[in-house]
Amino acid sequence: MTHVPAVLGAARTAVRPAIRAAVERLESPLREVVGYHFGWLDEHGHPHDGGAGKGLRPALALLGARAAGGSDAEAIPPAVAVELVHNSSLVHDDLIDGDGERHHRPTVWAVFGMPAAVLAGDALLTLAHETVACDAGRAEAAGRTLATATRRMLTGQAVDISFERRADVAVDECVAMAEAKTAALLSAACSLGSLWAGGSPALTTALGDYGHHLGLAFQFVDDLLGIWGTPDVTGKPVLTDLRTRKKSLPVVYALRSAGPEAAELAASYARPDLDEDGLRRCADLVVAAGGRDWAEREAATRLDLALGALDAVPLAGDVRDELHEVAHYVTTRKR
Repeated sequence: MTHVPAVLGAARTAVRPAIRAAVERLESPLREVVGYHFGWLDEHGHPHDGGAGKGLRPALALLGARAAGGSDAEAIPPAVAVELVHNSSLVHDDLIDGDGERHHRPTVWAVFGMPAAVLAGDALLTLAHETVACDAGRAEAAGRTLATATRRMLTGQAVDISFERRADVAVDECVAMAEAKTAALLSAACSLGSLWAGGSPALTTALGDYGHHLGLAFQFVDDLLGIWGTPDVTGKPVLTDLRTRKKSLPVVYALRSAGPEAAELAASYARPDLDEDGLRRCADLVVAAGGRDWAEREAATRLDLALGALDAVPLAGDVRDELHEVAHYVTTRKR
């Protein structure tokens, strides 16, 4: 079993009351839809003890603040903001991808419908930007950082969708998409914590670089889990990304490789009627074409780059250790 760093649980505990307070600012019925997404309400609006997310992004914001000499309590607003942006993307991603299950329960759009899911995701974005606007002295720099990361995340999502209509996606394009869709927000989480606590430009930049490389490592692992993850652990059906013909990183690498496996995989991806055996054959073709091995190597490389970015600045030993622990968790996690 993968070791989960204590800072992730601590971050979830620290931000939960503030996230609930932010959601309470919404009016009905949006408040109930968003509460369902977070797991504290059921589909009827009754209290529910649902599963929580990993807490990675708020943990990075808190660690960024600690690196700058700040406290967890001080860094709650940026930690909450990045978690709200992230959850906005989850609500919208489930709708875009047609995913009907997350954390072992139906997704927002599957329960409340597509219009409600669109509005709930938009509401979460609005709450995020309201949250960092709460401090006049830090609102401008923090708001600009969060807005830039959000714009890049949305651009990455749009590019990802555009790949569905193309058969010629290059590996470099796919990596650039992941940099925008995933790495931008993890980088911002680290930077925002430092900015909020008054960290130096050098520290803020180094932490942002760490978050960038960590975000790419995260996406490589996520794409591996999207094909070979265990449903009981990931909370999603087996072969999810293949079922939706997603142009994920290992798939694109396999498609761009030379050889009969790439041609057969491309032909299978063009078929709308693949059964379970066909999907399993696609997974085998990705392996045979080198896509799985390449993605695993790239995740390890990005881990090394993330850890190397921390060497550019002095850090307290406990903070450095926790950043290392989080990075290793990202590349060994099972969900």
